[in-house]
Amino acid sequence: MLIVHGLNLAFVLGAKKWEHRAISDPATENLVRGPREGFNELMKVNVALVRRRVKDPQFRVKYLKLGKRSVTDCALLYLEDVANPVLVDEVKRRIDLINIDGILDSGYIEQFIQDTPYSPFPQVQYTERPDRVAAAILEGRVAIVSDGSPNALIAPATLTNFLPAPEDYYERWLLMTAIRIVRTASLLNSILLPSLYIAFLNFHQEIIPSRLVLAIAGARAGVPFSAVVEAFIMEFTFELLREAGIRLPAPIASTIGIVGGIIIGQAAVSAGLVSPVMVIVVALTAIGSFAIPSFNVALSIRILRFPLMLLSAMFGLYGLTAGGILIVMHLVTLKSFGVPYLSPIAPLTLSGLTDTMVRAPAWQHRLRPLMFRPRNKYRSAPSTSYFQGKRAMHEHGFEVAPLADGAAKEGSET
Repeated sequence: MLIVHGLNLAFVLGAKKWEHRAISDPATENLVRGPREGFNELMKVNVALVRRRVKDPQFRVKYLKLGKRSVTDCALLYLEDVANPVLVDEVKRRIDLINIDGILDSGYIEQFIQDTPYSPFPQVQYTERPDRVAAAILEGRVAIVSDGSPNALIAPATLTNFLPAPEDYYERWLLMTAIRIVRTASLLNSILLPSLYIAFLNFHQEIIPSRLVLAIAGARAGVPFSAVVEAFIMEFTFELLREAGIRLPAPIASTIGIVGGIIIGQAAVSAGLVSPVMVIVVALTAIGSFAIPSFNVALSIRILRFPLMLLSAMFGLYGLTAGGILIVMHLVTLKSFGVPYLSPIAPLTLSGLTDTMVRAPAWQHRLRPLMFRPRNKYRSAPSTSYFQGKRAMHEHGFEVAPLADGAAKEGSET
C-alpha cells in the first residue's frame, strides 16, 4: 500500500512476483534479421514488451478474467484512435461468452472465438514475437494476451497475414519480394506436387516428355503398388518422422529427421516398395511445407493434400481442378471477425496489394490495411523517404549535393 503525504487516498499496488521463464528467442519464429525477444508465460511481461514498442498515449490494455476455476488473466491490446471500436467490442463480446472452468493457454481462446470452427484454415493468428503484435496493433487489429501462454492472438486474420515472415519488413523490399514469390511457389508445391504426379502418371502420360516417361517407368519397374498407394505410404512415413522430430529433444530430433529420412527412403527403394521418383516428390513436398512461415497454415495444407491426392487418383487433372475449386470456394466464404478471409484479393483492394505476394517499398505503405476498417487510415505523410524528397526537389529545380562531394571539395580547397 502506497500512502502519499497530502493526499487523502491510498494506492494498493500488486507486489506478487511469480517465477517465470526468462525472455529468449522465439522457438517457432526464427529469423535472420530483426529483434530476438519472444514472449514468455507471464502476461505482465508480455504486455510490457508490447508497450515498449508502442509508446503511444492511445495504447489501451483492457484486462479480463476467464475460467471459473483457473481465473486466468487476459488482456486486449489495441490503439483506441486506430482500431475500429466495433471490432474491439466484438472481440470482447466473444471472449465474454467463454464459459469454461479453466483456460490454460491462448489456444483455448482461439477455438472459442473463431468464426468457422469446422474449417481447416486458421482464422486467428498467433505469434510469440512482440514486434509482430506491435505491427498488428499499428494496423488497427486487436491482440489478445493470456497469462500462462507465450503465444499472443491477433484478430482479425486473413490468409495473406499468415504468409509473410517477420523479417520481410526489416529487409529491402526487392529482395523480400523475390523471397515471397519463392515462398508462394513453395506453398503451391507442397499442396499440388503429389497430386500432379499421380494425375500425370495415371491419366495424362502424354503431357510428360517421352524420355521422362521412360525414366519414370524404369524407376517404377518392380514396385508392387500403384502410384497413389505409393504416395500415401511415403507421405505417411514423412509425417511420422516429422511428428517424431517435434516430440523428441532437440539434439535427437535433428538426427532422427535427417538420418531417419535417408535410411528409410533408401531402404524402401532398395526393397522395391517405392520408386526413387516418389521419394524425390515427397521430399520436395516436405521442403515446400517447411518454407511456409505459419505452422497452422502449413498443417492445414498437409491435411488438404490427402483428399487432393485421392481426387487425382480417381479423376486425374479434372479431379484435382474440382478439388482446387472447392478449396477456393471455401476460402471465399470464410470470414474472420467480419473481414473476408481472402482480402485484399477478394474483394479486391488495390492499396492492400502492396503487401501480399509482392511487397512494395516501406515508404509506399501510407495506408493501413483498409480491410480492417481502421479509424485512422494513414500511417505516414505523403513524402517520408529521402528518395521521395530528392525527387520532389529535382522536380522543383533544386539539386541535392552529395555529402561526399562536398567533403571532397572542402578538402581540395584546404
